[in-house]
Amino acid sequence: MKPCVFIHTNHKQQIGALVSAYSMRRNSRTPDAFDVKLIELKDHMDIFGQYEGRDYARDGDSRVWLNEDLQSFTPLRFMPPELMGYEGKAVVVDPDVFAVGDVWELLSRDMQGKAVMCRTRGTPPHFASSVMLLDCAKLKHWSIAEDFDALFTKKREYKIWMNLGYENPTTIGLIEPEWNDFDKLTGKTKMIHNTRRKTQPWKAGLPVDFVPAENNPYNPVMLLMRLRRKLFGTYALLGKYKAHPDQRQEQLFFSLLKEAVQKGFVDQDLLKEHMRENHVRHDAFEVLERTPPLEQVLPKAA
Repeated sequence: MKPCVFIHTNHKQQIGALVSAYSMRRNSRTPDAFDVKLIELKDHMDIFGQYEGRDYARDGDSRVWLNEDLQSFTPLRFMPPELMGYEGKAVVVDPDVFAVGDVWELLSRDMQGKAVMCRTRGTPPHFASSVMLLDCAKLKHWSIAEDFDALFTKKREYKIWMNLGYENPTTIGLIEPEWNDFDKLTGKTKMIHNTRRKTQPWKAGLPVDFVPAENNPYNPVMLLMRLRRKLFGTYALLGKYKAHPDQRQEQLFFSLLKEAVQKGFVDQDLLKEHMRENHVRHDAFEVLERTPPLEQVLPKAA
C-alpha cells in the first residue's frame, strides 16, 4: 500500500479540499509515490448522522452537533489509520491546507519510532492536529466511531481530543512549523494553512457559518460569543467573511484553483454549484480572471 495524503472535508469545504489535493500532487517532484484521497463527511453519515442535534462536551460547556457546521469534518482527521488498515504512513490535513513545497519530504520522513508527528501552537503550547504525519500501525487504538461517541457520553472533550490530549505525549514528535504555516506565506513555507476562518480567501463576502472560539472563560469576547449563541442562535450576529489581509495568500489559492479548473481537476459546474450554495464567494470567476500565474505568486525558497 502506498503512503497516502488524506484531506478531510465536508460539503462546505469541498472546493478547498480539491484545491488542496491538486496542490499536493502539483508541487511534488514524485507525485506517483503516494496517493491523495479525500475523506468526506457525507460518506460516513452512518456514524455522524445519528448525532445531529445532540449535545457534546466542548470548551467547558456543551455544544450542539450540527453536520451542517463549517467544521463538522474535524473528527475525520483521526480516521486515516482505519482507512489504511492500520498499516503504512499517512499525512492528514485540513481542507484549508495547501502544499507550497513537496509533501513527499514529510511522508518519507524517519519518524524515529513516534506514532504521530505534528507542530505545536498557542500559549501554553499544544499539539496542532490539523496537519499530522501518522504511523498507522502504531495507532490501532484510534476508532472514529468509538471516539466520536465518547464526546456525547462526556467521556471525551472536543478540544482535548483535537489537541491530542488523550495520546501519550512520548509517542508524539514535532515537525517544523513550516509544514503547517498558520496564515503565513514565506520562502520557508511548505504547507500554508488558512486557519483564520473569517478570512479564508474563497469565502469573502459570504455569511459566516461557523461558531467562534469560546474556550477561554476569562476572555470577555469569548464570553460574549457564548452568550450570543445561547440567546440568538448558532450563527446569529456574526456578519460576513472578510478578505484575507495578505493578498498573496488570496492569489495563491486562486492561482491553484485556476490551474485546477483549466486541467479539469475542478469542474466549473461544481464550482458554480458551490457558489450558489454560499460555500464559495460569488465573485470567484472574476477573481480567477485577475489572478496571476502561480509562478508569479509563490515566494522564492529561503
